[in-house]
Amino acid sequence: METDVLVVGGGLGGVAAALAALRAGRSVVLTEEYDWLGGQLTSQAVPPDEHSWVEQFGVTSSYRALRDGIRDYYRRHYPLTERSRAWRHLNPGAGHVSRLCHEPRVAAAVIEEMLAPYVGSGRLRLLRPYRPLSAETDGDRITAVTVAHRDGGGEITVTAPYVLDATETGELLPLSGTEYVTGFESRSETGEPSAPDTAQPLNMQAASVCFALDHVDGDHTIDRPARYDFWRAYQPDFWGGPMLSLRAPNPRTKDVVERSFTPNPDDDPLAVVADQRLSAGDSNLWTFRRIAARRNFVDGAYESDITLVNWPMIDYLPSPVFEVPDAAQHVAAARELSRSFLYWLQTEAPRPDGGTGFPGLRLRGDVTGSADGLAQAPYIRESRRIRAEYTVVEQDLSLAVRGDKGAVEYEDSVGVGMYRIDLHPSTGGDNYLDVACCPFQIPLGALIPQRMENLLPAGKNIGTTHITNGSYRLHPVEWNVGEVAGALADFCLSHGVSPRAVRNCPGLLADFQSRLSRDGVELSWPDISAY
Repeated sequence: METDVLVVGGGLGGVAAALAALRAGRSVVLTEEYDWLGGQLTSQAVPPDEHSWVEQFGVTSSYRALRDGIRDYYRRHYPLTERSRAWRHLNPGAGHVSRLCHEPRVAAAVIEEMLAPYVGSGRLRLLRPYRPLSAETDGDRITAVTVAHRDGGGEITVTAPYVLDATETGELLPLSGTEYVTGFESRSETGEPSAPDTAQPLNMQAASVCFALDHVDGDHTIDRPARYDFWRAYQPDFWGGPMLSLRAPNPRTKDVVERSFTPNPDDDPLAVVADQRLSAGDSNLWTFRRIAARRNFVDGAYESDITLVNWPMIDYLPSPVFEVPDAAQHVAAARELSRSFLYWLQTEAPRPDGGTGFPGLRLRGDVTGSADGLAQAPYIRESRRIRAEYTVVEQDLSLAVRGDKGAVEYEDSVGVGMYRIDLHPSTGGDNYLDVACCPFQIPLGALIPQRMENLLPAGKNIGTTHITNGSYRLHPVEWNVGEVAGALADFCLSHGVSPRAVRNCPGLLADFQSRLSRDGVELSWPDISAY
């Protein structure tokens, strides 16, 4: 196949990149290895983690269209109560983590709707389920990428003047010989106060395999996992007890805290305040990431709430799930950890009435679209990252470093984001690092590889560090990065220039930033507070 822009990976960044190029009139080939487009929002089953001002500003117009589309989909297709239907900022799950907690398949459906006109016109060719197999290069350029069908359906080679890596783990970087980094950089390299003395390439944030649950009558206990006893006894040094429990460190204080777990609390969805400035929202695990609050729907529509399990207890700590020779085995082990935690909840978890186990917990694989009941894909918090013309470091955005000056302002800003520097426990044995952050910009330099000329990162693989990835890894920022990568590919094709030239020529940069602003990409923040 030949195309103007090849986007490898159909997560949020990949979808946004494809849409940006398609809106500009380009032809696009978009590949995705899982059944659903949308990555962390869909196949990984993670409700959107967003900043406190998301309903007002701080996201791109197209990301807002995605959010509006999700709410509209519920209003068009779901039996909402009249009260919930009239709720301007409808939160279908009334989860505490986000103002828009929803079922993954709804986002998948809305993304398909957004892409449908381009599929119909033939300008978008979607290769699914395909994953990258190899890349051909000529000097500092990628000339072709070969993708293989996930289920053995053959291989396809695609050529394009611009190749965007929107995979969850930066898979094109090693395939193309692009310089990259993984894990923890050293303090001597980055100058970051929280970095270690020596680099730790395999010390990465834990991956997690999420799953959805409801709670109904009957016994829905799954088969006891083969290595349940191993996981039942597994206890990181800093955890304060076994991982399979309701106890876990508080990310912000490190104190070991007992969470509550009360299925179907019958709370008022419209009374839920989802604002991470005020609270992390994880005191009751059931409502923390709930994706369907039954009181949002007419009586009888839902037997139960549906909650999404993306909790500390399923963070897979023994090893990274890429950059190691036995990566597939570790993905399988992460899936077993999640099933073991579910089995513990069903059989051993303490109940408020003094008993143990919640056999009424029912695994909802129909909600996550998978054969084994878990999410289709592991939730990847940290990717391979390009060695970029500019690398965002802790001292660019940490509130403790920057204080009332706010985050560093970049002359080459191509977007904005906000999320605390939030690092989950790591494969190197580190506890949480969760500290306040200033609302930040996305520098174009973080999207420009030091050497490669026609490869652009379009997701979590931009030039951040292990530490700043903790802020740049969430849904709106990934979308913004992808949208900019797609727009940049079109801009370079239209002007006959390289991405590097756009960043380093003031006139070109100003023109590109003006184009982004016209497209609804915000390049700076109003005067708001860090948290």
